Amino acid sequence: MSTLGSTRTLQHPANAETMRSLSTVPVEDLSSALFPEWRFRILEAPTSVEGLQMAPTFNHRSVQLAEVLDLFSSVPAGVVIDCTLGGAGHAAALLEARSDLRVLGIDRDPVALAAATERLAPFGDRAVVVSSRFDALGEVIAAGLAGHGPWPTDVDGNPPQVVGILFDLGVSSPQLDDPDRGFSYRADAPLDMRMDQRGGQTAAELINTIDLDALTDLLRENGEDRLARRIAKAILAARPIATTGELAEIVAQSVPAAVRRRGHPAKRTFQALRIAVNAELDQLAIALDVALGALVPGGRCVVLSYHSGEDRMVKRAFQAAMTGGCTCPAQLPCVCGATPVVAKLHGGSLGATEEEIAVNPRAESVRLRAVVKLEEGHDA
Repeated sequence: MSTLGSTRTLQHPANAETMRSLSTVPVEDLSSALFPEWRFRILEAPTSVEGLQMAPTFNHRSVQLAEVLDLFSSVPAGVVIDCTLGGAGHAAALLEARSDLRVLGIDRDPVALAAATERLAPFGDRAVVVSSRFDALGEVIAAGLAGHGPWPTDVDGNPPQVVGILFDLGVSSPQLDDPDRGFSYRADAPLDMRMDQRGGQTAAELINTIDLDALTDLLRENGEDRLARRIAKAILAARPIATTGELAEIVAQSVPAAVRRRGHPAKRTFQALRIAVNAELDQLAIALDVALGALVPGGRCVVLSYHSGEDRMVKRAFQAAMTGGCTCPAQLPCVCGATPVVAKLHGGSLGATEEEIAVNPRAESVRLRAVVKLEEGHDA
């Protein structure tokens, strides 16, 4: 077990007691009237967390790394918040590329947090790791930057400015490849799917208690599966279901042979359940609104989506900010007084290149959208 320099980890109140057991040296109190439980800690890389075995490595190839670096290359000096830190691939690359940037990384997966803490250790106090869901982004910013954080204020007492926010959504390769996490239909394991296995409802608990209409809606909305009703009926008829292998077989047997020939039919079902178990779309809606409000002028928000529902949500949020909530007919000049908050940085969304997909097939479904924060009163 190696000590990780001075990389600091900020624990969200919900996880503070669990993660406090990993602490080796208390660094500074982050107490405030609103968030008395927050603490900074120097951590060592744990071999286990509350009985969870740490993977020996957290190998994950960062998607669209070159594009992300390019988009953040011209932001002002300040803090970039990586809301889905994972193994810290994007975060480490940003810190290497820009010596005037700091990174505040958020993740709720203790395995990812351990890997990220180790990877970011060489950057010392330029990197802070936060154990939290990203829908608590507003709280993280308030507690971690607004005068109580690890970084000094300027001569006027102002906290560091947020110049970039990154979301790399979905599930990471290490999570998929570890059968014990229950994300994959390719191995038989407990049907879990929680990003943070220390609490919350598992996928097994969800499908064994949900009713037919709710499960159908879940599969249709999160998995965009036209056979949602048929699959939902098969799942309810086979309950109780305990493992990924059981669920994958039930789904496979419930669909026509032609569907099975086009790829594993459980892919959409597993995706839909994972999104529901982790409340991913609900969190994203909250976090996007906070993110766009937190950026300083010239700051950028970049989102990598792998699910059309996520991408539509990002597109709508960005579009509303680009128009300032304008209610005028699209073909007429704005007369309602709406003021644009951001401007888009490229037309539409960007997919991965053929070269990247060739070396990282999981990049095939990615869609990247990015906007820049405008000066107040600026007309986009």
